[in-house]
Amino acid sequence: MAIQVNGEPRRCSAGLSLEQLLVELGYRPQLVVVEFNGAILPRGRWGVQPVQESDVLEVVTIVGGGS
Repeated sequence: MAIQVNGEPRRCSAGLSLEQLLVELGYRPQLVVVEFNGAILPRGRWGVQPVQESDVLEVVTIVGGGS
């Protein structure tokens, strides 16, 4: 199935939830924020949100730090 992640075309397995897709792509779901088809998707919906052909995701990794 063809989707777009962070501006790049990607292929993934069909029938995945957003949470499953993030794991398949190597992300740690607890450390990212996801824009899903133009809207920030609440973390509580990731496990039930199906990923479909042509979906567009922006995945931002949260990095701790500071001085």
